[in-house]
Amino acid sequence: MSEKKAAADNKYIEGYIERSRKAQETFEKLTQEETDRAVMVAARTVFDNAEELAAMAVEESGMGNYEDKVAKNKGKARVIWNSLKNRKSKGIIETNEITGIIKIAKPVGVVAAITPCTNPIVTPMSNIMFALKGGNSIIITPNHRAVGCSTRTVELINKKLATLGMPEDLVQIIDQQSRENTRDLITAADVVIATGGMGMVKAAYSSGKPALGVGAGNVQCIIDENVNFEEAIPKIVAGRIFDNGIICSGEQSVIAPEKHMYEIINEFKNNGAYVVKNKKEKEALLEAMFIDGNMNKQIAGKSVQIVAKMANIQLSEEIKLMVIEVDDSEEEKMFAKEKMCPVLSLYKYKNFKEGVETAKRNLDYEGKGHSVCIHSNSRENIEYAGQALSVSRIVVNQVSATGAGGSFFNGLAPTNTLGCGSWGNNSISENLTYKHLINISRIAYHMEGNSVPTEKELWTI
Repeated sequence: MSEKKAAADNKYIEGYIERSRKAQETFEKLTQEETDRAVMVAARTVFDNAEELAAMAVEESGMGNYEDKVAKNKGKARVIWNSLKNRKSKGIIETNEITGIIKIAKPVGVVAAITPCTNPIVTPMSNIMFALKGGNSIIITPNHRAVGCSTRTVELINKKLATLGMPEDLVQIIDQQSRENTRDLITAADVVIATGGMGMVKAAYSSGKPALGVGAGNVQCIIDENVNFEEAIPKIVAGRIFDNGIICSGEQSVIAPEKHMYEIINEFKNNGAYVVKNKKEKEALLEAMFIDGNMNKQIAGKSVQIVAKMANIQLSEEIKLMVIEVDDSEEEKMFAKEKMCPVLSLYKYKNFKEGVETAKRNLDYEGKGHSVCIHSNSRENIEYAGQALSVSRIVVNQVSATGAGGSFFNGLAPTNTLGCGSWGNNSISENLTYKHLINISRIAYHMEGNSVPTEKELWTI
């Protein structure tokens, strides 16, 4: 790149940063109620325009399906706003009379958010909501495969924010998408949120600014012997096929008891699965789905019929997903990886601990730090797996695709950005929310009445 081009790029991004800082300085002076109205408007705008934005996302990205994207737009808008409503995020947010600590929330400033083509509507929406909740401004750089629909989302939100009298340029989106502009943005902002591929996340962590990124997904789903398969398997199928399988928290592999395999396979078939056992079909799928050890990007978010056709397998329109019976051979090792389409790998175990070891082995291969799904009625087994597996969240008896990112029915923070801890080379091992986009000042009072332990008390366990 020429020096002249680099200078022009820098000036372009500097304009975004300057406008963003000016807007943020005004916005942070607003009350909690005024701030929350802006946050609610961002969610309500996506909720009210869910159909238009879903159609745009499918057409532009070529991924997923319209019905699930509508459901995602509406569902995420509702659950994320519900989680933020009535939460203190400005001024004094906590007073602890026991410790003498008073916590005061303050904005981080200008947030830069890199958003993916897999979730080009709800990820910008949630990033906007979290940033505004903390009194920040935000600049979004969208994926090149989803510039149009992400930009439309921001335009609609800004139109509604203007009716509230919010500062102009509080929410911006880059209109000249390039690696250079993204690089300049993340090095100039105060905090970076990176949701998407590992290369992009690594760049965010190399920006020199605090970064909040995500790791690779590859959710292992363990079925215990003691569950009702007629209840568990429909949930697994629902998660695997949701939005044609592009959700990072979607079920990727099922690990099930060998002695119940006949019942389990039949239940998958009852729920629209085509079960792949034939060696020739497996080889064809491997060739179609993976290129040089990596997932073929052409299958991402495609229907099961399209994926099957690429492997010269003919499926009827009634089929919802393919389930591949995988053995432990080196030839079939690739099926343990993330598959962003309606294809599910199926492994068998002799006892639950062996099943956990299979999950661990697959996660070590890809997806360590993200999520595991368990269908079980045994608290002992659930907690054993929770202690044995290096993941940030264990979703129990739920659809992982729609539950790991938080829901009305679990205590995980609703989000579209799922941290994977040090296992996934991330700075957080929880779901990203507004608390990651605020600074906290702590007032520490002298607690005269606190007791000091004797030497014997101190050094005795």
